[in-house]
Amino acid sequence: MPAIIADIIKIMEDIAPSCLAEEWDNIGLQVGQKNWPVRTIRIALDPLPNVVAAACRERVDLLITHHPLIFKPLTSVDFSTPVGTIINMASKHKMAIFAAHTNLDNVTDGLNDILARMIGLNNLKVLGKPIEPEYYKLVIYLPVEYEQKVLASLFETKAGRIGAYTSCSFRSNGRATFRPGSLSKPFIGKPDDISHADEIRLETVVQKDDLESVVEHVRANHPYETMAYDVYKLQSSDSMLAGRQQGLGRIGDLAVETKLLAFALEIKKKLHLNSIKVAGKPDLPVKKAALCTGSGSSLINNFFASGAQVYISGDFRYHDARAAEAANLGIIDIGHFASEHLIVKVLARRLREIISKTGIDVKVEACESEIDPFVIL
Repeated sequence: MPAIIADIIKIMEDIAPSCLAEEWDNIGLQVGQKNWPVRTIRIALDPLPNVVAAACRERVDLLITHHPLIFKPLTSVDFSTPVGTIINMASKHKMAIFAAHTNLDNVTDGLNDILARMIGLNNLKVLGKPIEPEYYKLVIYLPVEYEQKVLASLFETKAGRIGAYTSCSFRSNGRATFRPGSLSKPFIGKPDDISHADEIRLETVVQKDDLESVVEHVRANHPYETMAYDVYKLQSSDSMLAGRQQGLGRIGDLAVETKLLAFALEIKKKLHLNSIKVAGKPDLPVKKAALCTGSGSSLINNFFASGAQVYISGDFRYHDARAAEAANLGIIDIGHFASEHLIVKVLARRLREIISKTGIDVKVEACESEIDPFVIL
């Protein structure tokens, strides 16, 4: 089955919802049109000129990157500039460029969770401010004979997700009374007559950002001229949020207490790194660690307050290391590239798995040419 860019954007929205992006970020479609056809997708960390040129040359239709091409509004598109050159190349070859940045960092099972699992952390919590979605109770009333049809349409949406469970609902039987207006075309009864009908009360939970789309999808499969439904705002419970930690950075426990230097060398081995930087006493006992993919300096105070003994990230500053030393804590700088490039193969694999279940005929591949811009001499 052929696909267009909009089909892949919808899948990416499920993987990393745009509502999870930081306010300063610029995610989503950077170049292209949603109705362009897509047969080949390539995943990369950066939309660099050489990455884009290779993708255009090899007839890639959609380049998905972690870092956005456009961070700030452009005042002009000058084809002699690096960004202008990329826009020009992509446009000429009808290749779309799409970015999933801090939304992919923040989301459950996103970049931070992936790194945490790779280095062996358990019992994960958010290091920064947790993003707690707003939940609503959606109650839909429907005739008994349409129970299965409406239920099936409901579970085609994001409704009914509680913790690690999906397709959660509750149904009860009842007796409805209504009087259709004189200009109505009722599914049951006659205009101006009081009607009675056996109905199902169908209840489920929906996140605020999904509510409108869920209601519209169910409405299209509901037989009544005017669908009867109620919406109630809920207070999020632990069961709703279980396994759904969302936000920047993670804190987790090590399976076995170790020393700072030994832990750093273990991370270096697990991530196949040529080098890392470590600050702190080599024999510092470590049983809880914090991390943040990319640049972690902005969460350094969160680390100090977290109870973790070591903080793993990239782009640490000199004074971050000095502050950690003064607090008798440790810092492990694995580099910006190393902390994020691991998403390329993981995201490519996830997209392949999801697309294979949809019947869409699209090839997904990981960019193999990117290297860390820093070289240790």
